[in-house]
Amino acid sequence: MNPGDRVRVDRGAATYEGVLMPSTSADHLVVKLEGGYNVGVDRADAEVEVLETDTYDVEGAQDAEGTSEITFEDDLPTVALISTGGTIASTVDYRTGAVTAQFDAEDVLRAVPELAGRANYRGRVVANILSENMTPEVWVDLAEAVHEEIERGADGVVVMHGTDTMQYTASALSFLLDTPVPVVFTGSQRSADRPSSDNVMNAVCAVEAATADHSEVLVCMHATESDDVCALHRGTRVRKNHTSRRDAFETVGAEPVGEVEWESGAVSFRRPVADRGAADLDLTTDLATDVELVKFVPGTSPDYLDVAEDASGVVLEGTGLGHVNTEWIDRIDELTDEGTTVVMTSQCLEGRVCDRVYDTGRDLLEAGVVEAGDTLPGTAYVKLMWALANVESVAETMRRPVAGELQERSVPWT
Repeated sequence: MNPGDRVRVDRGAATYEGVLMPSTSADHLVVKLEGGYNVGVDRADAEVEVLETDTYDVEGAQDAEGTSEITFEDDLPTVALISTGGTIASTVDYRTGAVTAQFDAEDVLRAVPELAGRANYRGRVVANILSENMTPEVWVDLAEAVHEEIERGADGVVVMHGTDTMQYTASALSFLLDTPVPVVFTGSQRSADRPSSDNVMNAVCAVEAATADHSEVLVCMHATESDDVCALHRGTRVRKNHTSRRDAFETVGAEPVGEVEWESGAVSFRRPVADRGAADLDLTTDLATDVELVKFVPGTSPDYLDVAEDASGVVLEGTGLGHVNTEWIDRIDELTDEGTTVVMTSQCLEGRVCDRVYDTGRDLLEAGVVEAGDTLPGTAYVKLMWALANVESVAETMRRPVAGELQERSVPWT
């Protein structure tokens, strides 16, 4: 009896029938029922009958580096499936009732049987953490892992990641990695034990996107609340805009670059994307981690900027066109005189920074503030970390697009 087998479990007067899932406890069986919910049953009290065995061909266990291979057909493309944790790689701990990040990459494949037959998979675990525990150090580890998988011949890479900080990690890989093949991030808003879970559709659509003809770093998540299509967002233009909706992710300032139809698996692009093989594989692992992201709100003292006193750079989330209280300007001037790069972004979800319209903006420019156009604050934070460690002209780099993060024009769209 193994995870993936179809089983019938009798416990007292109750009978449960469904798919046996991986469990976080040796004392419990976890069965996914037809309705989509999972049930935990005490092994000591249960009689189990295997109705159908799992058809996966799992070749060997994971090695010391956390890699494994699951092969279906020799003529299929190879997709490296990299797990970092998060809801899409989570299960329910029936001892506590909490959702915890427990699955490795093989467990995810077993939990999503719809992945079978679409690619040959190599599984790899880079981290097993929840999204809020992501760090720049893990970004680098992940970039190195993706680079290694592409060197080994992967036709595409799918990164399974927690949704809360996925936009930061996708931005980081967009700057750290030049890739000739697709790198597609995906996750789930709702865990696999819920009937409304989005994990299966997101994972399958991500694999389809990873085998398509492009070489972008993208985020693949539900485009609507229905199970009909997944949107493909550029990694440097995406933002999570809802805490729990399945269609929480949006491309800011433009439409998504493309989509994947759930029923057919068809991948289509609305805007130009880099062709597969257009770039030579390259990797940068240096990041200046002494960068701060500071949001201005009315009434905040200039002393709040003391957090950036010894930092190499600071990204400001200003109001409107990129403004802060005039009392902040002298402190900003001191920071730039000390060699700190100060970059201005806007708290507004649409539009771009322009500090030439009002007096405050002009004073900020004189104080040495660098305008970041319509770069999202979180993306500007990651980009500044990369720029400070890798380019000579940081200010000029922040003013021009590097990985699709800064659009030439900001125009309304519907």
